[in-house]
Amino acid sequence: MSTTGPKQAIYASLAEVAQALGHAHRLELLEHVAQGERSVDELSARAGLTFANTSRHLQILRRARLVETERSGKRVLYRLAGDAEVVTLMLALGRVGERNMAEVNRVMTDYFRARDALEAVSRDDLLLRLQDGLVTVLDVRPEDEFALGHLPGAVNIPLAELERRLGELPVGKEVVAYCRGPYCVLSFEAVAALRKRGYHVHRLEDGYPEWKAAGLPVEAAA
Repeated sequence: MSTTGPKQAIYASLAEVAQALGHAHRLELLEHVAQGERSVDELSARAGLTFANTSRHLQILRRARLVETERSGKRVLYRLAGDAEVVTLMLALGRVGERNMAEVNRVMTDYFRARDALEAVSRDDLLLRLQDGLVTVLDVRPEDEFALGHLPGAVNIPLAELERRLGELPVGKEVVAYCRGPYCVLSFEAVAALRKRGYHVHRLEDGYPEWKAAGLPVEAAA
């Protein structure tokens, strides 16, 4: 006679989700999928993994119902299976890691806080500043990610192009930069570079996926 009760069955299923999250490559792939639908080829190039390795990790995420697929012609596109839930889960994992893991705290201090020690702008604060027209929102992700979805009215200047396109940012107006999420280095690098040039700039507390998951307005390229 089986001794597995309903609680044990639920915990076994939750353990499958936890196991799917238990690899750095899969966490990074989730961050990339959170920007919008992507093919295996695109995700492989973005994450710097082989096609076969990327496909294997995506299948593990799919079995755990963290991503789902849709066929578009000959391509299979991956997207998050429930944006809000998966993004919230990733945020919770990050908070636990920052609280409990010495290595996470070391990297946060040595890299992230060294580039931006100031308090980030919250989503609520940014909404108010947008309503008052007091801020320029800067999206420093690549153009293809910006096209899939971005904050309302955001200006897209990928980090690699920032230096030569500074003229597109109004002088004397606060800039709030964002990218893929709370551990995306692009916005930290952009903030550090712009402060050196005298801009009044802050970083959004997280990124586009978290903004979207919170039910806040987004735009996409036509």
